[in-house]
Amino acid sequence: MSDPYDACVDVTDFCVVAETIYGYRPSLGASGFFIAVFAACLGIQFFQGEVVGYVGRVLLNSNPWDGTGFEMQICCLIIAPSFFAAAIYLTLKHIVLTFGPEHSRLVPRWYTWIFIGCDLFSLILQGAGGGIAASADSESTSDVGANLMLAGIVWQVFTLIVFAALAGDFVLRVKRARSDLALAASELLQSTKFRLFTAGLVTAYLTILIRCVYRIAELAGGWKNDIMQNETEFIVLEGVVIVIAVLCLTAFHPGYCFPPMQSGNKVAQKGAMGDGDISDPEMTKQSA
Repeated sequence: MSDPYDACVDVTDFCVVAETIYGYRPSLGASGFFIAVFAACLGIQFFQGEVVGYVGRVLLNSNPWDGTGFEMQICCLIIAPSFFAAAIYLTLKHIVLTFGPEHSRLVPRWYTWIFIGCDLFSLILQGAGGGIAASADSESTSDVGANLMLAGIVWQVFTLIVFAALAGDFVLRVKRARSDLALAASELLQSTKFRLFTAGLVTAYLTILIRCVYRIAELAGGWKNDIMQNETEFIVLEGVVIVIAVLCLTAFHPGYCFPPMQSGNKVAQKGAMGDGDISDPEMTKQSA
């Protein structure tokens, strides 16, 4: 049996706000705040997806039955954090190159291929699910979209956990070999900027993980469930935590806090790895 509210496109005496997927008018103030924060970061990072997503929620504030607003926010807000996770994955490769590939269980370049590849797969699942859910003309099709998004986020959480395990293992190995580190690497490890950089990365990682776990709980209950219709939880566990991640990735940008990661700055990276033969073919191969 079709949903009697499928034909609703605007709020009326019959098409009431409570019967929409979210069951509320998204807060104009909260959406405006998140738009302002993400837009302010556009000159430094790439957060257009978040901006578009919250513009969609502004449209839903005016009309909770607005199909365009729903499509914008469900597609953009679901997939945007995948790009933030990719930035964190890429960073570990350069940290490993700087402090010693010999302490890593993976060849540095594999961090990029494996984790960004997994992130891309997650992105495809979430994007496809969001597109199907946004354009669905039946409840069954909409459920297919939701299940695809759920699968994508579950895969993303799995990837994040494996990444944390490998990163943690590398940190412990470097800590044990701290006395053997090259002078440049030891000085970098002690610098305030690098410590702020790593603190920002860890904070961004944790907030993204929290957001993904929340999204799993939200989607696992199906459309119109209690978690999905709780705007306060959405604002805190989606909006606020991603704002924290964005601010950390922006304020403690590697271009300022982690010089070896700067594009083309190979000298600093090689110097941090020691005074050995920097033209060693295996090191050159690992750096590719």
